[in-house]
Amino acid sequence: MSARDFSTLVSARRATRAFLSDPVPTGWIDDIIDLANRAPSAGNTQGWDFLVLDTPESVATFWDTSLPVERRSHFPWPELLAAPVLVIPICRPQSWVERYAEGDKAKTGLGRSAEDWSVPYWWIDTAFAAMTIQLAAQDRNLGTLFFGLFERERTILDRFSVPTDRRALGAIAIGHPAPQQRRSSSTLRRRRSAAETTHRNAWSLRRRRFGRNRRRCCIGDRERIDP
Repeated sequence: MSARDFSTLVSARRATRAFLSDPVPTGWIDDIIDLANRAPSAGNTQGWDFLVLDTPESVATFWDTSLPVERRSHFPWPELLAAPVLVIPICRPQSWVERYAEGDKAKTGLGRSAEDWSVPYWWIDTAFAAMTIQLAAQDRNLGTLFFGLFERERTILDRFSVPTDRRALGAIAIGHPAPQQRRSSSTLRRRRSAAETTHRNAWSLRRRRFGRNRRRCCIGDRERIDP
């Protein structure tokens, strides 16, 4: 893939909240997961797993657990439930601790417990894999939406017999996008430019201006708002 192709791929990615129920070939999902397994991880730990729900029964079980029928009348994105595939990226924090207790990493002191990690890399590394899933799906013209499980996390994992030492980052809906996509309120936020987010060689305080003027910029630049 050329730099131009990759730039187009990243720029074209959008959060998809309305899906068609058309199935996604199993081989496509297998290829996407294979690419996710190539994401970087600290110490090459690879302490992630992916719970793939790709049958109508398993997808229905997920939604019955996370969004019971009686609550759906007020759900603002009903066509999200049509996504034929859900992938739940899962990490095992202890895998990173165990890896850093090995001889080549023991001197870091991170092999004693998860509490010794000032930055929990199991979240970061598995998030890299989750982003790879979304870009790989985009490369096949599929839509994706990453969403949190929050207080329902353990209940959902228990429903699918996931071991108790695992944590879920969230869920990724995958499928063919519906022709019409309704924007969320978040799309009113202007995308920050490289000039606003880059601090080269030292921190530049002038960029704080963006925060004070954000509301005005969002309105004034509305024609350039990204979904």
